[in-house]
Amino acid sequence: MDDPDRHQPAEKDPEYLSTLERGLTVLRAFDAAHPEMQLSEVAAVTKLSPAVVRRCLNTLVHLGYVARRGRRFLLRPEVLGFGWAYMSSMNLEAVALPALQKLRDETGDSASMAVLSGTDVLYVAHVSTNRHIRLSATVGTRFPAHATSLGKVLLAFQEPEALEAYFAKADLKAWTPRTITNPKELRATLSEVRDQGLASALDELDYGIVSVAAPVFNAERRITCAINCSTSTTRVTREELTRTRGPLLQQASREVQAALQTHPYLIHSLTG
Repeated sequence: MDDPDRHQPAEKDPEYLSTLERGLTVLRAFDAAHPEMQLSEVAAVTKLSPAVVRRCLNTLVHLGYVARRGRRFLLRPEVLGFGWAYMSSMNLEAVALPALQKLRDETGDSASMAVLSGTDVLYVAHVSTNRHIRLSATVGTRFPAHATSLGKVLLAFQEPEALEAYFAKADLKAWTPRTITNPKELRATLSEVRDQGLASALDELDYGIVSVAAPVFNAERRITCAINCSTSTTRVTREELTRTRGPLLQQASREVQAALQTHPYLIHSLTG
């Protein structure tokens, strides 16, 4: 799904706007760990020069996407318009939510849909339950692909070139002692996922979370996204989750795939 040629340096593409890239880099610097920053902090996070960051921030303040509070900067609600523009123009809720809600109602688990974004999974749809788990996810949440069931599915069905590009840049960090950090072991796991059509994860991103995921393909059997069920390890074992949710996930996958066929522009968006 991730195209290794998607991000070309400016000097290799005369149509590439490096100023736009820098502005978006500054916007993306703000997150849960950095909700409010001084100019020097933004420069450190983005690895851009303070002069460039100052021009970007001043422009973003003028456009209403960033607010200034003394010497500190923070995002304004206006940035939500980007996400809403995607959700509304792609009709993603109409495509994904019926199948995910059905999964949630049948299992009592949270259900999600995600795509591969660089070396992370990016949640594009999510239906939660009232049960509390240590890590919660919403639309826009990113998690490292190697530590999640969604990520394993998305990686397992990549084309060889894209998979090699992933391993070339991925940081296989250990989030718990159960996280797969050895590239050879991860490759073997991905091979098993391709054979089984399902991936699971137990305490790999955080303790107390177990999940199982399935791929969603397009008409050419190219993976477009992945869906999963996740819950607390106090409710179900990994083996039972895979056995009981696996068939339901595969049915939901077929339903999402069928819905995607009526929205070809969304397929193009998800596959890049």
